[in-house]
Amino acid sequence: MNILITRPLIDSEDLMGKFFSLGHKIIHIPTLKIKTNNAEPINPDNFNAFIFTSANAVRSLNVKKKDNNKICFCVGAITEKIARQMGYTNTFSAGGTVNALKNLIINSDQINKKNNLAYFCSDNISSELDRDLQTEGFKVKKIINYRSEKITELNDENKKIIKDHPPDTIFVYSARSAESFIEIVKNYSLYPIMTDSIVMCISKKVATIFSNDGWKKIKIFNPGDELLQLKE
Repeated sequence: MNILITRPLIDSEDLMGKFFSLGHKIIHIPTLKIKTNNAEPINPDNFNAFIFTSANAVRSLNVKKKDNNKICFCVGAITEKIARQMGYTNTFSAGGTVNALKNLIINSDQINKKNNLAYFCSDNISSELDRDLQTEGFKVKKIINYRSEKITELNDENKKIIKDHPPDTIFVYSARSAESFIEIVKNYSLYPIMTDSIVMCISKKVATIFSNDGWKKIKIFNPGDELLQLKE
């Protein structure tokens, strides 16, 4: 099977290795470039817990001093893994979706509504987690510590790979990535060779973007279940 991955290499290398070991052909077309904001470092003493909705938010964390015992709520296993690699030990992982993360925080016995929470995210987000938590009575400060830029060009090598090996399955991990990928397909007239491609979308919002563009074979998956999806 030809599998196209749209995530940056740093976030997809392990997954691509697993696919490759199972005999699949991997096509890597990153659709976003991640850049850290050059913001002033925050004082962790001002917050009782950190919230991360992506591994990039953890990598882009800039603090005045390290507090390895800081409570860290992570959207999923990969984000938690990165947080632990950075030295944080008091981490909690949700099921891979923002809604699961919200429920994890709301039902946690580690914090209360008097605590101050720092929510780290990009400049382009698919849901307003801070507002949802504030509606529940929590005190949350949103801190945009990185931004994503669209990649809408293909080099000659990648164009040849796609045309020689049309993808059977395409994994897309954000709405912004979906928009970028569709721009690539339009710019290089790739629609005819992708009519049989199944687009695996990380959320209903991402799926809607492809549906509105006329794609027919669309599925929604949970992050971490990529291998399971290929068996269905």
